[in-house]
Amino acid sequence: MRRTVLLPLLSLLLLTLPASAADDARARVQAAAEAMGGEARLRALSSLRIQGIGHWNLLEQSERPSAPWLVMYEQVDELRVPSRHRLRQKTESRGAAGLGTWQSLTVLMDGDVVAMERDGQVRPTSGAQLQDMRERLDFAPERVLLTALDAADLRSAPDTALQDVPHHVVTFHHGSAAVRLFLNANTGLPTLVETEDAHPADMFWSVWGDVRTRLFFQSWSLEAGGLRYPRNWEWQRNDTSYHAFTLTALEVDAKVSDADFALSDDVRKAFAARRDMTVNDTPLGHPSRPAIELAPGVVHLPGRWDVALVKQEDGLVVIEAPIASGYSARVLEEAAKRFPGVKVKAVVSTSDAWPHVGGLREYAARGIPAHVLDLNRPLVERLLKSPRTRVPDALAKAPRAAKLQGVGRRTTLGTGTNRLELIPVRTETGERMLFVWLPEHHLLYTSDLVQPGQGGGFFNPQQLSETVDVAAREKLDVARAFGMHLGATEWKALTDAVEKARAPATASTTP
Repeated sequence: MRRTVLLPLLSLLLLTLPASAADDARARVQAAAEAMGGEARLRALSSLRIQGIGHWNLLEQSERPSAPWLVMYEQVDELRVPSRHRLRQKTESRGAAGLGTWQSLTVLMDGDVVAMERDGQVRPTSGAQLQDMRERLDFAPERVLLTALDAADLRSAPDTALQDVPHHVVTFHHGSAAVRLFLNANTGLPTLVETEDAHPADMFWSVWGDVRTRLFFQSWSLEAGGLRYPRNWEWQRNDTSYHAFTLTALEVDAKVSDADFALSDDVRKAFAARRDMTVNDTPLGHPSRPAIELAPGVVHLPGRWDVALVKQEDGLVVIEAPIASGYSARVLEEAAKRFPGVKVKAVVSTSDAWPHVGGLREYAARGIPAHVLDLNRPLVERLLKSPRTRVPDALAKAPRAAKLQGVGRRTTLGTGTNRLELIPVRTETGERMLFVWLPEHHLLYTSDLVQPGQGGGFFNPQQLSETVDVAAREKLDVARAFGMHLGATEWKALTDAVEKARAPATASTTP
């Protein structure tokens, strides 16, 4: 069903807008508010209850850095009080990442505090969730026009065509975000909210520096009390489809109480303690998993994402550059303490997962060569060129050309007892990974392909079997394996687990 022009008066208003950029922008946003039901109606909106279904494209968790993506599906029941930054969002998710059944999670936001409730336990989140939830409320259909009108620097930008339709564009800042709002020139209704901002506390999106987010509105509907509201939203990040959501029910001015958003003092205090922490503040290592010397001059540093140090005759090699530039700086400080006077000659990055490459920029800033799989080189180059105007790191402050070495075949790095061999995995799930082989120690670094499973054993038998197959293909006499999330493990444990996974399933019997 095609939409009709909503208000003849609106078209006349848009044709007679004042000349100054500020007045012009304000008039257009006010006209958009009239098209949605009126600015007074939007400001008087006490609450909304939103129910709907959606899906997330798991960009970071997918097998390749290009579509198609692995998908997570969701059912959402959300209660929000926009003017007070209050939100209670119950989500049931199912899909990729091993979720075979619906998993429930409730997010609670009250002003500047965000917590998550699962299995009856309420725990504080971090600044990443606060930023996400603030954006969800401040740029939502019912609030984005008011956010624009309340901005001190609201201005008009040149008109443009969007989806083959003429649009007026206004710009403003909200917090650290630069915002562009696209208003349909025929109807006045908002079509797109585009923001550019950094996400310094987000383990995934912080990797990309200044991130562009585009939120599209469509399928407008006349709701109770005269409010017009879009029933379909879609988010893009850095020009890639990220999240889509369709409303199945909407209640305007829904009944709410303080109890719906109640958070204990303990949760509030705990959140306040972590609110301003960023990914760069991630501590090195893990309190309950100390560093281990796997062989003379070979040190494994366990942590949320592990790192290894390998001392060779002419310098030190670091295996992995995860998380962020700040984390890499702490790794290099640790390397200097453990191996005084030994220069870092190279870093090896073994995967294309975003947190795995997040710290490579620090090595580039220091002129340290980086060895990466040939298939991952385009992604790493994009990372090195990503803009960092809001949270600049060392490379942004002093740009220099990176020293990248693409690895397309089995390659030796260094000489002597601790020489390394970089081995492209080239399997189905390990396509974007490198193994690192220490032949003198019969020690194999398996990147992200081998991970412990919950409750013992290993995660994902397919990946485990590929690891064993690569060792056979490359004729590696492995005694022990370790990896990004794996402590030193006897090789027999891997081969036994693969044989167990390959065994025929035992038929169940019904008594």
